Amino acid sequence: ISSRPNHNLSAPMSDSSKDTTRVYKFVRNLKYGCNPHQKFAAIYTLDPETWKNSEKDIADEAKNASKMPFKVLNGNPGYINLLDAMNAWQLVLELKAALNLPAAASFKHVSPAGAAVGMPIDETLAEVYDVDAKALTPLAAAYIRARHADPKSSFGDFVALSDKVDEQTAKILKREVSDGIIAPGYDEKALEILKGKKGGKYLVLEGDVTFKPPANEYREVYGLCFAQKRNDTIVTKKMFENVVTKNKDMPEAAVIDGVLATICAKYTQSNSVGFAKGGQMVGVGAGQQSRVDCVKLAGSKLRIWYLRQHPKVRGLKFKKGCKRVERLNAKLSYIDEADMTGPERKAWLQYFDSAPEPLTEQEKKEFLKGLAGVTLASDAFFPFRDNIDVASKYGVKYIAQPGGSNRDQAVTDACDEYGMVMAHHGIRVFHH
Repeated sequence: ISSRPNHNLSAPMSDSSKDTTRVYKFVRNLKYGCNPHQKFAAIYTLDPETWKNSEKDIADEAKNASKMPFKVLNGNPGYINLLDAMNAWQLVLELKAALNLPAAASFKHVSPAGAAVGMPIDETLAEVYDVDAKALTPLAAAYIRARHADPKSSFGDFVALSDKVDEQTAKILKREVSDGIIAPGYDEKALEILKGKKGGKYLVLEGDVTFKPPANEYREVYGLCFAQKRNDTIVTKKMFENVVTKNKDMPEAAVIDGVLATICAKYTQSNSVGFAKGGQMVGVGAGQQSRVDCVKLAGSKLRIWYLRQHPKVRGLKFKKGCKRVERLNAKLSYIDEADMTGPERKAWLQYFDSAPEPLTEQEKKEFLKGLAGVTLASDAFFPFRDNIDVASKYGVKYIAQPGGSNRDQAVTDACDEYGMVMAHHGIRVFHH
């Protein structure tokens, strides 16, 4: 892909009257595009030769931007694989930089199903997640927590990890249904394990932590080229100091969750919100036109995450030989057994020697009263108090959002009614 060059690699976006030429260098073909019938698919990098006679700062940026941000160590990448990888990779790098903890993301269809940092997993969650918490490295714990925000959505995920992959983390990944991974490096044994997944076809990418993307982004849609400054906003703990509610008590744990959920929203298809608790996303609401529907969607995922910890769910007795993924799916179905159709319930009962005692609505309601200390972050301001009213049903105590609505005061008043703590950080993070 080439045409006449000019020297406008990162021209200020205010300088919109200038023509721009970008020359791309072919790297490799991909399996196919978004769908198998889209046979042509490939990736390119910028060609640094275009700017070799430019001013030094432009030439230097072009040279760096022309590098590949990753190496393929195993497998044949697809178009959506790499869209997931590039978004997830940025998310975990930003999480690691902001919190100085190992970070993990589980992506599906260019949005995170879950994300987390490497903090300890308690005994109850270790049982729910079916792991030996004492045997987990911090990186393995980060991935387990990211995967189990919404394990149904994470089925066949693309994984991003902020740190070099160790053998224990690779063993955890080996047992999961996943399409690929990007990380800054791999221990020798870890790489051997991962290369053996999917009959040797598991996609393994090594991300380049030194890569610096161009300041501006370009994309084509229906024959038009769109350009914008890259969203290079850095989310930090300091952003959560502007607390606008009467209750000003936002502890460090809530700030960590606010950073996590805001960075997660930055790489989630808008509109989006996310619930976080204990350094783990526990509900992501992506791609809804109505913000309150995002809250409801994320809340439904949070509800299931929490009810998985109910003693009746944890105590289900399965037939001998029932596979781990079958047990997980059966537990998720059990939570809302009353909604099953007749044939659906018949298929579900095959995993048990006898029908489990139902988990009643009253039992669920009582158990959900224990859900507390949840942080909610939004990629843009809350336009109405209904978002807060819905959030109050899911144990939300802390809220992080940009602010800027002409109804900010009404939203703040709603938070005060529930005793919530809300920070306005002033940064919208729409992602499309």
